[in-house]
Amino acid sequence: MSNANPHSPVQPLVAADLVGIWPMRSRESHKGLHGHIGLIGGDTGYGGAIILAAQATLRAGAGLVTVFSRQETLRALLMRQPECMGCVVEAAQDLSRREFDVRQRGADVLVLGPGLGRDAWATALTRRFLDDPRPRVVDADGLNLLAKAPRRLSNAVLTPHPGEAARLLDGEVADIQSDRISAVQRLTARYGSVVVLKGAGTLVSSPQGTIYRIDAGNPGMAVGGMGDLLSGVIAALLGQGFGLLDAARWGALLHSVAADEAAQHGQRGLVPSDLLPYLHAGCNR
Repeated sequence: MSNANPHSPVQPLVAADLVGIWPMRSRESHKGLHGHIGLIGGDTGYGGAIILAAQATLRAGAGLVTVFSRQETLRALLMRQPECMGCVVEAAQDLSRREFDVRQRGADVLVLGPGLGRDAWATALTRRFLDDPRPRVVDADGLNLLAKAPRRLSNAVLTPHPGEAARLLDGEVADIQSDRISAVQRLTARYGSVVVLKGAGTLVSSPQGTIYRIDAGNPGMAVGGMGDLLSGVIAALLGQGFGLLDAARWGALLHSVAADEAAQHGQRGLVPSDLLPYLHAGCNR
């Protein structure tokens, strides 16, 4: 890692650190070898979040992507990204259908939260998947619902922004921002998960005490949907065999570097979908 100090509690990661971390793919490679990601969310009016997450998952190298969501959201998804698969979930009774059991679809990794909302539909989905034993990325309203009923989550990556972090710790945003290192440590200790605390100088923390700081990214990322991309990128790396901490730190770095490259013509007006081709390029360094 560039400029890393082994005696520092926080190790910096920079763009150059992405070079050489990607495993070579065999010529006999097929889609089943690179992860099947199941994404849960996209309530009515919030479908864009799960669509962005699904697109980022593909662009970061996942072999298969299935989105579990409202029919309205899936129509939009398949028009925008036909490489994805979809399963309609409209009501609580759909939770018992064979089609909804991600195990039956072969998913290796789950993403819970983008565009999920906080109503009864969202709560039912959260109860169904929050304690699933497979690797999970929990984001957005998945985190807000977790904050209402806190529990330790093994085999998971949590990706809060400062507002979500405050809710997860029963505190205030000002407290999170005044000491971000302490905040990410407390989140990791409370939930037993790898935590990505988003914001300027994103921090990635593991239960073993390791903390990384992402020295990339720019103010153009301050727009809705950027975090949805990140959850998809981390899930894609999990599906390709990266461990929880590696998927979180390299995913966060890839996401921020892609934003810097996408902002070469200016930060103002940058939107999440601008990053997609740079995610593709970044995971082939």
